[in-house]
Amino acid sequence: MTADVAVSARPAEVASAPRPRIFSGIQPSGVPHLGNDLGAIRNYVRLQTEYEAIYCIVDYHALTSTHSPDALRQRTREMAATLMALGLDPERCTLFVQSHRPEVTELAWLFTTVTPVSWLERTPTYKEKRQNQPEDLNHGLLAYPVLQAADIVLYKASLVPVGKDQAAHLELSREIVRRFNAMYGETFPEPQPVYTEAPVVLGTDGVRKMSKSLGNTIEILAEPETIRRQVMSMVTDTKRILRTDPGRPEVCNVCQLHRFFGGDYESIWEGERTARTGCVDTKKLLAERIAAHYAPARERYLELIAAPDRVDRILAEGAERARPLAAATIAEVRQRMGIR
Repeated sequence: MTADVAVSARPAEVASAPRPRIFSGIQPSGVPHLGNDLGAIRNYVRLQTEYEAIYCIVDYHALTSTHSPDALRQRTREMAATLMALGLDPERCTLFVQSHRPEVTELAWLFTTVTPVSWLERTPTYKEKRQNQPEDLNHGLLAYPVLQAADIVLYKASLVPVGKDQAAHLELSREIVRRFNAMYGETFPEPQPVYTEAPVVLGTDGVRKMSKSLGNTIEILAEPETIRRQVMSMVTDTKRILRTDPGRPEVCNVCQLHRFFGGDYESIWEGERTARTGCVDTKKLLAERIAAHYAPARERYLELIAAPDRVDRILAEGAERARPLAAATIAEVRQRMGIR
């Protein structure tokens, strides 16, 4: 009997073994574009099955550049609806809004007391913001990385999915954690990167990274006609002048995007190299495939955005699920720092 109990207990022990916890935040920029999905959201969806995944819509961060209350509320709900439409499952991951767990602002303040100003002034993002929005150089832009570190470790996440081009941002969070642990004792795990093969998706101009602020995006959940118009405006191989000229798919943005929509991209590339097909043909096919790929997600998104109470309820449930983790961390930090 004892042997039987021991044998039957092993599967339960394996099944209950905790998965590594990951955290990632995404700004509420409204409905994401193609670059957002290929660069981040597809990885979010995949990782929710492999890890204990916590995903947060970071509206506090958005306040550094968005000052319209109505716009922020609308974009936050749109982002939540889009994330779920594209595959995030609230039953498999924790999805909530950053401001719904206010413990993060307390932790961020406590982190500011151990973070040298020089660390923040040297960050590439701050330098970039100083150039891009000099008329609104608010303190939040400088302290942005401190809040980012608090986001991650408030939930004791040990892993953060990032592209390799974002490794420097995560390293500053790790430095803040190391400094806190050195001053107050081992409290937080140093968050480690989970590198993802996230592509840098160029915009319709074929030069700069896809960005709403640059107006060079492809709106994946738009009407098919809108997608077609945006794809047909894309810059392709600038050295291919005539239809009969051979193309260079390695430098053609349209050809590169075909890699993500169908397994026959090599055949498409060969058609370009041999001038069997022209740029217009290749763009038409890409537009059709993008519209078809995202059609189910678009239908799901429209259902969710038409039921705002349902979206808000899911987000509230996610915030409540995160409450015990946040509360336990704040209680521990207060005790270590001598706050009664």
